Amino acid sequence: MVPAPAPFVRDRMLPPQAPPANAGGPLHWMRENLFSSWLNAALTLVSLWVIWAILSGAVPWAVDGIRDASSLTQCREIRDALYGPGREVACWAVIVERWHQLLFGFYPRALYWRPILAFAIFVVAVAPILVPALPRRMLWLVPVAPFLIYWLLWGGSAWPPLLVMAGIAATLGAYGAAGRAWGGFAGWLAGFATLALAFLPVGSLLPALPGGLFPLTEAMAGALERALPLSIRAVITREFGGFQLSFIIGVAGIALSLPAGILLALGRQSHLLVVRAISVSFIEIIRGVPLIVWLFTASLLLNYFLPPGTNFDLMLRVVIMVTIFAAAYLAEVIRGGLAALPRGQYEAADALGLDYWREMRLIILPQALKISIPGIVNTFITMFKDTTLVMFIGLLDPLGLANSIRADQSWNGIYWELFIFIGALFFVVCFGMSRYSMYLERRLARDRR
Repeated sequence: MVPAPAPFVRDRMLPPQAPPANAGGPLHWMRENLFSSWLNAALTLVSLWVIWAILSGAVPWAVDGIRDASSLTQCREIRDALYGPGREVACWAVIVERWHQLLFGFYPRALYWRPILAFAIFVVAVAPILVPALPRRMLWLVPVAPFLIYWLLWGGSAWPPLLVMAGIAATLGAYGAAGRAWGGFAGWLAGFATLALAFLPVGSLLPALPGGLFPLTEAMAGALERALPLSIRAVITREFGGFQLSFIIGVAGIALSLPAGILLALGRQSHLLVVRAISVSFIEIIRGVPLIVWLFTASLLLNYFLPPGTNFDLMLRVVIMVTIFAAAYLAEVIRGGLAALPRGQYEAADALGLDYWREMRLIILPQALKISIPGIVNTFITMFKDTTLVMFIGLLDPLGLANSIRADQSWNGIYWELFIFIGALFFVVCFGMSRYSMYLERRLARDRR
């Protein structure tokens, strides 16, 4: 009888060894990825030739560009003197002379410090939300930042934003106090009642909202301003423009559309027929019409549906329409994340005895939003780029200002330099959002570790 072989169990690890010489390094990578076959080798050589052909003309054109001139004609004269007639070089002088207009539009130059300070406040406010390593006490600026930024950008009296903040604080306080004392339904009733009492009068104080309907509140704001003046120079919306305008509309749309999209996604999956029907109708109608049509609706038709004497600021109307449009798309993205969750997650939440809102807030939505991160960020990027459509309704975004600059006789005939500068601005923001979404996916991918 042949004895069975003795089992072998390794009791110590072998020391790591270097890979074979031909199994690593740049030459191995190139052989495996660029020259693995005759077809790949041919495509690689053709691609290298195309890249060289583009860069050999674009790099000298950009590097040798003229930066000190007051018109396109002067740019060409300097080019002819330096490189000879007929040489194609960029005229970066238009960017040197008009960069402030492309960034700030017609905002008063003496007040540039205000949008710059508002942008710094925005960065500091969102930093603790985007970077968990920062101290949580920095979050106190988050509820204050929107009102402070609004006051810095539009100016005027500081009392309207302060009264709006007080109204929000009173609403949340009433909701929390009544909810703790008499239950959730009482909290909602108290919150809505306080909202009606606080915001209907205060709404007329903001220059972007209907005015003239609440003289008592306006008199109160005027009395507070006379007692303690807190005002800076006012700037009307028509003076906004350039990349500043696109950034304001894009950030406001992103901040407002995400919660609206979550509510629409939950409403579309609701068991209540009325809620589901309203959500489905809203999403399908908004998604079925191009954004430019909704912008024209906001620009031309919205005031016809408002009470006589009311007048919404054009930028506010654009923000509302952009928010609604993005929320409809986000609702479908988030609904896909909700549908991707196993049914067991819902059953586990029910087994814990959680009510609907706690189930969604603590268990369902965190997982659904994590799944939906690529689609959400893609919608944000698309919406931010679509802010350039406002040029068709009279707001001068960077592209609208580029057309105005080219209409000037001094710069008539210049194209690429303006569009490259504008494209670089949008690329920096969109690429940053894309990189952050990838970082967020890696940080939240705990189930793959």
